[in-house]
Amino acid sequence: MFKKIPHTYVIIFYIIVFAAILTWIIPGGEYTHYTIKVNGVERTVIDKDSFHYVDANAQTWQVFGALFNGFERQAGIIVFILMIGGAFWIMNDSKAIDVGIFSFLKFTKKIEHIRFFKFLGVNNIIITLVMLMFSVFGAVFGMSEETIAFIIILVPLAISMGYDSIVGVSMVFVAAGLGFAGAVLNPFTIGIAQGIADIPLFSGFEYRLFSWTIINLVGIVWVLRYAAKVKKDPKSSIVYEDDEYWRKRGNADMGTIEYKTPVAAWVVYVFISIGLIIFSYYHQLTEMKIGTATKELRMVPISTVLFIITGFLSLRKSVHFFVLNLLAFTIVFLIVGVMGYGWYIMRIAALFFAMGVFSGISMNNNANSITKLFLEGAKDIMSAAMVVGLAGGILVILEDGKVIDTILHGVSRSMSGMGKFGTVSVMYAIQNVINIIIPSGSAKAALTMPVMAPFSDLVNLSRQATIMAFQFGDGFTNMITPTSGVLIGVLGVARIPYDKWVKWVFPFIITLILLGWLLLIPTVTMELNGF
Repeated sequence: MFKKIPHTYVIIFYIIVFAAILTWIIPGGEYTHYTIKVNGVERTVIDKDSFHYVDANAQTWQVFGALFNGFERQAGIIVFILMIGGAFWIMNDSKAIDVGIFSFLKFTKKIEHIRFFKFLGVNNIIITLVMLMFSVFGAVFGMSEETIAFIIILVPLAISMGYDSIVGVSMVFVAAGLGFAGAVLNPFTIGIAQGIADIPLFSGFEYRLFSWTIINLVGIVWVLRYAAKVKKDPKSSIVYEDDEYWRKRGNADMGTIEYKTPVAAWVVYVFISIGLIIFSYYHQLTEMKIGTATKELRMVPISTVLFIITGFLSLRKSVHFFVLNLLAFTIVFLIVGVMGYGWYIMRIAALFFAMGVFSGISMNNNANSITKLFLEGAKDIMSAAMVVGLAGGILVILEDGKVIDTILHGVSRSMSGMGKFGTVSVMYAIQNVINIIIPSGSAKAALTMPVMAPFSDLVNLSRQATIMAFQFGDGFTNMITPTSGVLIGVLGVARIPYDKWVKWVFPFIITLILLGWLLLIPTVTMELNGF
């Protein structure tokens, strides 16, 4: 008899139970932690010679409190998901995204007859360009949590193009993950790791750029091959049944949509324009940061002028296009906010929430209607938020059980007596394993670099090679680890069961891990600039 695969919640709870069992088997241990300033930011690091065993704190009934503790730990991401879900539900009610996808597909039909586009495939070009864009975001400013917001846009687009939700997730989340792994200027991974290792910030840029190119080439080809398979036979997708939700949401009858522009939309346009003009007055120059390079640009004033022009033109066409314009400039200000003002999920959530409210007002909805739509959206996405909280409980169990430092100490000792290549290979393997326990790149850099960097000196291994092993080990397994709130949030929003995602992504992850290992070989055997 066919045995039903456990629900995602059940799988994660099993992992929590397994983590609790580990706290009974692995002895308790701790490093001494202290605070240093890395690139002007305070980071908690460990004293590599301070490890000592402590009394174990075996976890028992705590597994039942894991959901509560996980919610506390992942509160930011959970609220972010709920606010994004509510905001996009308001926008979806306007049918603006349906109109945008319909217009986009209509445009692709027009250009697919051009010989160049026909040869390469319009859809292949679209998938490639979108993936490259998000990979750049991952490589330059470490886009991670922000990908959750784009899932609600790109999954319906992928479904409408004849693909599945996995292709939609790949276009944004996987692409950002590829960029994260091949990071060139990511301040949250490379910046922290190099700062702790005491080597020039963002040095070794040339080989990192080469690695990013190779990783993306392999990743994009993998996704394109899968997309072609699904396009040929949609039922070959392992999430075909799960995607019924998206297919039903995308079945809007375009003939019933009334193209008009209510007075309320003009009021919203004037209100936002005035607000942006005032904002531009106080923020005439924005210091945009890319790695160590900073340049003052008139990002806010330029964006304001563009919004005023495009907003006016879109309103003359239809309110639906104005709502799409709101979405486009929400993304523009997200990029400006993150790269220029250091925004994190609170401000990003507020930005999307404002977009949702203004979309509702533009459609002439009253306050009660907008509130009702927001609550419906939050309810629809609640399961994604719940599973993020549950996944956060895994880390709480391991931390409270005092086994994380013991694991780190044990794996660092395993590198003794190996040559340069053996050491970097073991470091790489260790970073992949640790990433399952500590998915945060910045936290892992702060915890592992004080141990790994000095050890690499003992075997005459370049500290740059050690950092490359860290960044590859940190990036690839982010796409599969159940302790990652971002991954679980993305899958929850996309409505992809975790077990089905693992079935699809596992061969891909193995391929990337092997590729990362091959890319580490030149860091040991060749003279590379910055190494």
